[in-house]
Amino acid sequence: MEKSKPRIIKDYDKLDKNIQEQIKLTYPEGFSQYLITFLNKDGKYISALPFETSDYYYLVRMTQDEADMIISEDEDYDSEGILKDDVKETFEDRYSDLDYLSEKTGDKKEDDPEDNR
Repeated sequence: MEKSKPRIIKDYDKLDKNIQEQIKLTYPEGFSQYLITFLNKDGKYISALPFETSDYYYLVRMTQDEADMIISEDEDYDSEGILKDDVKETFEDRYSDLDYLSEKTGDKKEDDPEDNR
């Protein structure tokens, strides 16, 4: 039986900067369309952005409006809400050793000959 990862429920602004950057790589087109809703221990509905690392499963608390505001105020995203190419490249270089991130962002370890058709 596989042991489940510890779950961490936290606000985006309380996360470590490195985790925030990894989240941006996973969700380069913004967060709002990926929010999920769950019942907390008090029986209240909470919306959150799921994010998984090799060690933890994060539920990053945010509403739809907060998700949109985070992206619109973040200088790493352009006016369309897309992660800027130069920022994306910097983060990809910084976190290239994280296998779980490469799988989520669709990065390839080597060229696929089918792409050259």
